[in-house]
Amino acid sequence: MESGFDDLDYDYAASVAGRAVRSMAEQRIPPTPANFAVWFHYFAGSHDDLRNAIELLIDHNRPFDARTNQDLFETYVAPRAGAVASETSDRLHALMGAAKEFLATAMADNHSQMRAISEVADRGRAGVDPKALVAQLMNELARAATRATRLEAGFAEKTRELDVIRDSLSKSEERARTDVLTGLANRRALDEFLRKAQTTADWGEPLGVLMLDIDHFKTFNDNFGHGVGDQMLRLIAKVLREKVREQDLPARYGGEELIAVLPDADLATCTEIAECIRRAIAECTITRRSTGETLPNISVSIGVAQYRTGEAITDLIERCDRALYLAKGGGRNRVVTEAELDRAAAAGWQCAPSPRLRGEGWGEGESPRGR
Repeated sequence: MESGFDDLDYDYAASVAGRAVRSMAEQRIPPTPANFAVWFHYFAGSHDDLRNAIELLIDHNRPFDARTNQDLFETYVAPRAGAVASETSDRLHALMGAAKEFLATAMADNHSQMRAISEVADRGRAGVDPKALVAQLMNELARAATRATRLEAGFAEKTRELDVIRDSLSKSEERARTDVLTGLANRRALDEFLRKAQTTADWGEPLGVLMLDIDHFKTFNDNFGHGVGDQMLRLIAKVLREKVREQDLPARYGGEELIAVLPDADLATCTEIAECIRRAIAECTITRRSTGETLPNISVSIGVAQYRTGEAITDLIERCDRALYLAKGGGRNRVVTEAELDRAAAAGWQCAPSPRLRGEGWGEGESPRGR
């Protein structure tokens, strides 16, 4: 947490902590230090991005499972980039000190060389043997060349160190924007990308979003274990990354839900890409590494929506989520677009995201999300 929290008034801090604990209990979130830190930040109002992320999860009735809680902590509360930034600052400070010493040495050497050459010139005017003057001058020039070579080598070493620091910063930033399990963009990167894409879309460029969810994922995990489930999730993330275009952003939305933002893609283009993803995943074969056993085929349901000029991004995501819910209800392993929502509503379907957690109309309390 920020050091500023150390200065909080006791009564206020206790109030924030109490609200955090009560909310964690309501959401059935284990009261671990990391989870508590997330919710303390949330109620303290210290992190706008964290607040937006949690409110979006609550609005869409998404469970705060172990992965979601970990993502929230690593992305918004304790990103590894902080430690790297501190280390980098120290290294840069040391480099600047070394550079100042190099420059001071170079200036002192230049002054020394100028004095030595001036003395040679004075001796030449005084009639000293030219051979001795030439030898002395050559000696001074050789010393100057040696100093210059040594200085150049020192600067080259520090330049290489700067390259290492630059690379370290780049990798740190990439890690802070990447989901650890899938290698896709995380919620932080997704939110940033959506904000930029929305700005362009408000000028008239199309913007599509597709959201996919693994069918019967809870059953798969129960039968084969979470390790195999993680393997499945990585495989589907790989397919998603390969099937979207270079300008698109595939990301992990939470749990087993993945999302892709497609700038300059209308509903038809986004639907075509979604169908390509669905088919590719349906054709995948998963083998259990420990036994070589071939596991049952997997499938995903996908919802597709297109941005409407001037709307909130949350509205776009909700519409995409409703289309995904409809795909689940329609039998899974299919793509449904927002264009089908009105027809479904007219036919009596309840397409809002929230019913999926109540399991209405699904055998034995099973959610249509395939938990």
